[in-house]
Order: sequence, then C-alpha cells, then structure tokens
Amino acid sequence: MSVMHVVLVKAGRTKIRYPAVLLGDDGTHLTLRAPWAGDGVRDFGFVRFEPGDVFTEHYWRDRWYAVKEVRTASGALKGWYCDITRPAVTDGATLTVEDLDLDLWRSADGTDVRVLDEDEFEASGLPTQDPEATTQARKALTTLTTLAHTPAFPDLLDQRVVP
Repeated sequence: MSVMHVVLVKAGRTKIRYPAVLLGDDGTHLTLRAPWAGDGVRDFGFVRFEPGDVFTEHYWRDRWYAVKEVRTASGALKGWYCDITRPAVTDGATLTVEDLDLDLWRSADGTDVRVLDEDEFEASGLPTQDPEATTQARKALTTLTTLAHTPAFPDLLDQRVVP
C-alpha cells in the first residue's frame, strides 16, 4: 500500500498536512487511512478526537464533500465527520482538498446528526465571492444530511450515484 500526503487547504492556506495510507482509488473515489493528525485532544462536546483514533477517509474527485469514519484505537466506531469541500485533486502522491467551512457530524448509532460551522461558512466570504461554489456547497450539505439520516449511510458512500 502506498502513502499519500493529504493537504487540507482553508482560505488559501494549508491548514494541515499529514501522511495517509491509500486503501483504494477507482479514479473518482479515494479511500485513505490515517491516525488522528491533530494536536492532542479535540473535544467538540459531542465527540472527542484524540491520539490513537483512526480515520478512514473518503474523498471524491467529483463530489463537494469528504467523509471521515472515526474509530478509537481499539476499533470502536465513534461516527463520521463530513467536510464540505471542493472536489479532491491529486498530483502524484499528494491529495489536496479545499475546506469550505461547513461540516456535518453523524454519530455511530445515527441518532445525532448535526450541521456544524454554518457561521464560519457565512463569515468566510464565500457566499458573496463565489456564488457557484456556495450553491455546490449547500447542495453537498443537503445531500450529506439526507444520507446521514439513512440507516445505510456508510454503504451509500460507495455508490457511484447518490440520492
């Protein structure tokens, strides 16, 4: 298995860069696995990301979102953290994705689905600077929200056509 470097860009600057193992790439959908790349513990109140957590990350070259399955070091599923992004771009061993500030969380049992960072999205200036990207971002959020309320959520991610 090969290693790719994931580069998350936000507001034109690299927010984080980390290595991940490439699990699959069908030309459209890339799946990678990486340990929690943040510094220390990140407590959102509804979930904690911490050293030892493992992220199985799904990126698409034709979708405006990325989905990260989050598990503890022992393998217990915490849930899925979804980023609204521009479609992923790859260049050799680097995958670059631009974060558009909107996020969605779905707990492991599906009872907690919440949209995050709408205020950051509005404050980013994107809605006035790039109306097309704003439309795509809102459509992606609607799609993910619909999928997240479906019991078959993780299985739906692999489908070529999403509802």
